[in-house]
Amino acid sequence: MAAPALQETYEQPLLENNAASIAPKPLKTPAQKAIRKTFKGTAHLSNLLPTGTVLVFQMFSPGFTRQGQCPTPINKTMTLGLLIVCSLTCFLLCFTDSLRDERGKVRYGLATFNGLWVIDGSKVAIAREEVAKYRLRFIDFFHALMSIFVFAALALVDQNVVKCFYPKPSEEGKQLLAAFPVGIAVVCSLLFVLFPTKRHGIGFPLSPS
Repeated sequence: MAAPALQETYEQPLLENNAASIAPKPLKTPAQKAIRKTFKGTAHLSNLLPTGTVLVFQMFSPGFTRQGQCPTPINKTMTLGLLIVCSLTCFLLCFTDSLRDERGKVRYGLATFNGLWVIDGSKVAIAREEVAKYRLRFIDFFHALMSIFVFAALALVDQNVVKCFYPKPSEEGKQLLAAFPVGIAVVCSLLFVLFPTKRHGIGFPLSPS
């Protein structure tokens, strides 16, 4: 019976020593807190963009900017071209949609005012009552415009892009670069929830049906 009591007397100092050895959290500056909130607020926004476009941007951004240094004007030109191409891709892919043919194979197409134009040229029979579902609507232009703002927010979070075009920001500039993506994240997330789209285009999750 004395063994358990002896074990408790030895365990208690160990717990106290471990608690004492834990270093307190370092205090963060307002700028660091703002940057952390920026990453949290914009991390989920990539789900609203075509997956391939986000991956291409994240893959080529470090190389085009030379890890944010941009030593030559060519690096800035290439980075600017990357931003324009990715923005246009996000815009255009919002007008794509997908459907399943008679064999259950996924076919991608471009939404038009007359219906869905299948990209690979194959003839897919679409019921008349479903043609209207694939027609181009105002909500498609709205989502395409919002996708550009979302991509802009992700680009502003990318430190390589920021250092390339704005290497030495002032304190006001740092606060603006930290707050602007968060504002875009909040507004765009709210608008995407209020005005959802039913399209499942290229780079977006497929419909289970």
